[in-house]
Amino acid sequence: MIETDLQKDMRIVVIPPRSRDEIRSTTRLKVAAYCRVSTDQEEQESSYEAQISYYTDKIRNNSDWQMAGIFADEGITGTQAKKRPEFLKMIQKCRQRKIDLILTKSLSRFARNTVDSLNYIRELKSLGVAVIFEKENLNTLETDTEMILTIMSCFAQAESESISKNVSWGVRQSFKNGKVPMQYARLLGYRKGADGQPEIVPDEAEIVKEIYRDYLDGMSLDLIAEKLNAKGNTTKGSGSPYSKETIRRILTNEKYSGDAVLQKTYVIDCITKKTRKNNGELPMYIVKDHHQPIVSRAEFNSVREEMARRSAKRAIAGKLTKTEQGRYSAKYALSELLICGECGSHYRRVTWTAKGFKEIKWRCADRLQYGKEKCRRSPTIDEQALHKALVSAINEFCEVKNDVARTLRESVTEVLDPNLNGSVQAAQQRVDELAGNIDELVRLAVLPENAESAMSDIAKFSEEMKALREFIENEKVKTAAAKHNSEQSSLILLRLENEDLILTEYDDVAVRQLIEKVTVIDKDTISVAFKGGFEVRKKLNT
Repeated sequence: MIETDLQKDMRIVVIPPRSRDEIRSTTRLKVAAYCRVSTDQEEQESSYEAQISYYTDKIRNNSDWQMAGIFADEGITGTQAKKRPEFLKMIQKCRQRKIDLILTKSLSRFARNTVDSLNYIRELKSLGVAVIFEKENLNTLETDTEMILTIMSCFAQAESESISKNVSWGVRQSFKNGKVPMQYARLLGYRKGADGQPEIVPDEAEIVKEIYRDYLDGMSLDLIAEKLNAKGNTTKGSGSPYSKETIRRILTNEKYSGDAVLQKTYVIDCITKKTRKNNGELPMYIVKDHHQPIVSRAEFNSVREEMARRSAKRAIAGKLTKTEQGRYSAKYALSELLICGECGSHYRRVTWTAKGFKEIKWRCADRLQYGKEKCRRSPTIDEQALHKALVSAINEFCEVKNDVARTLRESVTEVLDPNLNGSVQAAQQRVDELAGNIDELVRLAVLPENAESAMSDIAKFSEEMKALREFIENEKVKTAAAKHNSEQSSLILLRLENEDLILTEYDDVAVRQLIEKVTVIDKDTISVAFKGGFEVRKKLNT
């Protein structure tokens, strides 16, 4: 290689590096502070305000610093950065080169999540932004802090996990003691009273009652939501329109019946705050009659039964092809109530077109699905004639509703046999006694001389135990059925005594409220069975 004259005269001048402090000494550092308290309890307020005041004074009193902001999250978790808006705002300003230095009280104030903590510290370090943790006396731009920060971040996360376990233990102890947390901000119908106990909000409670009443009258979740939205009602807390799921939550919330179920969900990870439905992994606690109910327990139980019934119908409908016999219909009450007198199947609404005219008819679902194979003689019913007959039946029912109400009132107030509970207890005591006798006989049967006699007695006692257990189970079923019938009768009685039921035209709601079922006897006759026991036959006059 030949060296040129220009290269002979070339000189290299080395500019020595300056320290970071020397570089920054020419300009004032843009300094911010981050503060956080982990709960919003009153005792934390002084700490929160004190941190803000302390850092404000500290930054403003240093002539080499200029205020870049005080970022403070109050009553917010430190395990997830995405839930700390002020923290994220501060990080964004760092990315925009608007912050050179961050002051914070300690590593646990900055973040309790090890991964989050190290990721943000490394990102800030790459941006040339220092974080000073005063309690630990650490500066993240110093070369020997990485391992120390990793260890201390782990300690901070472990502390958070320990605190979470302690909090969970405290919450579960309060559950055992029957302490019920009430989310008043989102719980429609209630507010915190002057005595600290739940208090009913009358106008909100009317909405809750309307939702329960409409559902039991046959309306679907979607239709109830549409009805409320059309009135201009919005959900409590968020102020958003009602949805199907909102209505479902109200209908399945036991608090509206005055009870409370505790620990329905639990936190599975204190870092992600992910919760899981409690399917038996942890104990649940039921607090009965904790507060004044908005709906009766009978109404709440009836809603649960109706939900189960509709759900079961949807499951059946999924197996059908043409008529969807099992599907619940919120649109037409008679889809649930009109029964074929021949095969027992439900009737379905169909539209017939003849000579350019459309007619609405009702036909047996089995006849539609399978033809005459399963139902040979079921008649086709004209909808107008059917509606007219039902209006006449309901008005006839209204003439005797006082008699029906009196009968229902007697059935509701009728006291079950006072000896029944005693009989069940006596039977259970005898079962326990027989079990003890059998244990003794088993020990005696070991000896050859006692074996035959002992085995004979064991067989005799076993038969008696079997009969007694069957008696106990049967009586439990009878008691449950009597209680259910009493609750249903109470709901029907309430309507009979408080509502004007006279009709001038067909009404699906009234049909659902009053009628148990309508049976098609023949092409000219239907039998209408009302809730409460009254039954009447009506002619179909087209």
